[in-house]
Amino acid sequence: MLLQINRLTKYFGGLLAVSDFTLDLNTGELVGVIGPNGAGKTTVFNLITGVYRPSEGSVVFDGQNIVGKSPDRITASGIARTFQNIRLFNDLTVLDNVRIAAYHQMRYNSFEAMFRVGRFNKEERGYIDYAMNLLEFFKLENYAGEFARNLPYGLQRRLEITRAMATKPKLLLLDEPAAGINPNEIDQLMEFIQWIRQEFKLTILLIEHQMRLVMGICERIKVLDFGATIAEGTPLEVQNNPKVLEAYLGEGAEQ
Repeated sequence: MLLQINRLTKYFGGLLAVSDFTLDLNTGELVGVIGPNGAGKTTVFNLITGVYRPSEGSVVFDGQNIVGKSPDRITASGIARTFQNIRLFNDLTVLDNVRIAAYHQMRYNSFEAMFRVGRFNKEERGYIDYAMNLLEFFKLENYAGEFARNLPYGLQRRLEITRAMATKPKLLLLDEPAAGINPNEIDQLMEFIQWIRQEFKLTILLIEHQMRLVMGICERIKVLDFGATIAEGTPLEVQNNPKVLEAYLGEGAEQ
């Protein structure tokens, strides 16, 4: 068991955003979380990654309770994420976007960095080599010197995933990876997600509205509506669940 979430709950003032969210995620699984807009999906990711602190409940990752840890410590423990709205460092190069993600492994101190002595040069060279290897692996090496803002949208999305992989995660959280993607490119994205899962031996939890992607690659699906879990199971079980149809299509949709 890589991730154990038990009765995770989050209030914002008097608003209940997530209620009793529970999920056990085994190593190597690819699981989806779906639901209408405002269902609480991204809030769950923010609770896992330390952006928000839960009002109630626990999050145990790789045997350690991570509730209360800062986002950088959670990243260092082996959880990486992407965002629905791409969050790159637009004024940095593609290379620097990936290199900066590896800095949680940094061992040199501020004195060595300021005067470029001691461990600084060796480690910096190592970070550059590591980042370039990742860019080559993800077929972005030809853009290493480009500013991130100048990349086409699809390559920006790939760069964001590459940057996440630079942290050497065990668990990758993908927040709507198909957002903004041309429908004709969904099959390529599905293959890409499966490929990185196999190549990096990843466990993946994803949020997505693109049902063809979710139903095509997820082994299990959990459905949220107004912060509460209304269904979970295999893709076939979920897509035939009356509560899911009603949440997406309105009252009486099951008929």
